[in-house]
Order: sequence, then structure tokens, then C-alpha cells
Amino acid sequence: MKDLTLVIPAKNEPESLPYVLMELEKLDLDFLIVLEKTDFITINAIEKFKSKIIFQVNKGYGDAILLGIKNVKTEYFSIFNADGSFDPYELKNMYNEIKNNSLDLLLASRYKKDASSEDDTLVTFVGNKIFTLIGKIFFKLPISDILYTYVMGNTQKILKLDLKQKDFTLCVELPIKAKRNSLKMADISANEKSRIGGTKKVNAFKDGFLILLHMIKLFLNNER
Repeated sequence: MKDLTLVIPAKNEPESLPYVLMELEKLDLDFLIVLEKTDFITINAIEKFKSKIIFQVNKGYGDAILLGIKNVKTEYFSIFNADGSFDPYELKNMYNEIKNNSLDLLLASRYKKDASSEDDTLVTFVGNKIFTLIGKIFFKLPISDILYTYVMGNTQKILKLDLKQKDFTLCVELPIKAKRNSLKMADISANEKSRIGGTKKVNAFKDGFLILLHMIKLFLNNER
């Protein structure tokens, strides 16, 4: 997987990120960590690792991801969260799937056969099902888990989408614009683990409302 780079957005993850990096070093994977330069607790926690760090000028989960992708030099990238909820051993299956089927975008799913989540709540489960259904009906998205950001994609083709969302709404902007630009996409079963430490950065109700508003905007504007 030498033509793959992981983009790791991180914010206040001193407990989980060192563990994540230890797992990734076992697999000999290239990665970029994107965080704010004032996040000293996370920076200090990973100082023993040979980490490539990119500092954000702006703020936001989406901003960190987009900044990371813009700095990727390999053909493929994968978003990999810093909280320990993504299984690094699923990367090989995802990589084989995207290469063997010449995909431009592959999204992991917690709701396909043999998939699961240890981190889902009733609220996030129901919300995700609703947003995924909206994606299927209004945007013809061939995916089953629109809010899970464990994705892998062709770096240059995703950059050409001119993604703009700086917050968690990037998770819906990415597949919708990919579909509208006729990128070849699919999803694959995945098993989400419980986060290791700290608190969730996503507010189910606030971010859910923002996601709904952005999906409505994309539908009405028919943005490509």
C-alpha cells in the first residue's frame, strides 16, 4: 500500500492518538496528522513518534481533512480518525476493493452485512438511517452509511470536486459531489470500535441539523 496515505484529523486526542499511531506503525503505513498548533496536549503525547504534522490555519473537522488531502502525494488517501474507532486492519480490504474495482471513492459502512458499531447510539443510528435514505432518494447515492467518514479515494479525482465544507457536513458533501461528477463509488462492510478516550467531537443534534440544511442546499442548487 505504498501509494496510500492516511489523513488523520486530530483534536484533543492525547489518550487515543498514541495508540492509533502504534497500530499504524506495525502496518508500515504513511500518514499525515492534521491538528491545530495550539493543541499542545496532543502534540506532546505523540512526540516520540516520527509523525508528519500539518498545522491548521483555520478550524473544523472538514477543514482538517481537506488540508490533509491537499498535502497527500500518493495516488490514494484514506481518512482515518484519531479516536481509535477505526480498525486499521480493514485498510487492506478497502485498498484491494478500490484497486480491483477501479473505484474513485470507497466508503466503509457499519450497516452492511457482517458490519457493526460499538460506538453508535439510538440517536446517531436513527439520524444516520434518515440521512442515508435522503441520500438515496434525492441524490441516488449507492451507499448505506452516509455519516461514517472512514473513506478511501483517488486523491486527484477527489481534489477536483472542489469540496468546501469546513465542518462535519463534509461527510455528505463528499459522496454527493462524487456522485454528481460521475465518480465510481461503492461501500464496504466495516466494524466501528469504541473510541479510546476523550469525548465525541460531534453534537448529534446540532451537527445533524447542519447536515440536513446542507443536503437541502445541495439539492436545491444542484451543485457539482
